[in-house]
Amino acid sequence: MANVQVIQRHAHLAGGVKLEFVNGREGRIAKAVLTAISNTRRGSGDAREEESTAIQWTLWGKQAENAAEYLGKGSHVNIVGRLRNNNYEKDGETVYGMAFTAEEIDYLDSRAESEARRNGGPGAENGTSSAERPSTPAASTRKPRNARQPAHADA
Repeated sequence: MANVQVIQRHAHLAGGVKLEFVNGREGRIAKAVLTAISNTRRGSGDAREEESTAIQWTLWGKQAENAAEYLGKGSHVNIVGRLRNNNYEKDGETVYGMAFTAEEIDYLDSRAESEARRNGGPGAENGTSSAERPSTPAASTRKPRNARQPAHADA
């Protein structure tokens, strides 16, 4: 069965990351589930509307453990993953579903924002837009494909 690649950019988490350990082929493995919401704006002028898209992602292994440790409600992320059909039979009826599995996740909050958000302290929402928020390379599991290195001036 073919998988479809899904990219969710500039999303924020709707709630905390739910972490559990399940039995896998090679023993116990971490499984995390998170719901990320992306907002897009369509139209112009008075007809401009905001549309939200929520996707429930599953993460596995070390990626799941890191997400549970470093992400909290409101955390900003980019996620690249795959979508597959998750159809099954129940009481003689076919139930149709979709499953989203994260392959790559970028943590877009600074370390201070991330810690404040997880601890519920001040600065959890400091009013910066995702475009103003720096990406923390230490917390990211991958570098964006088309990211440019900023020019640093030694002044």
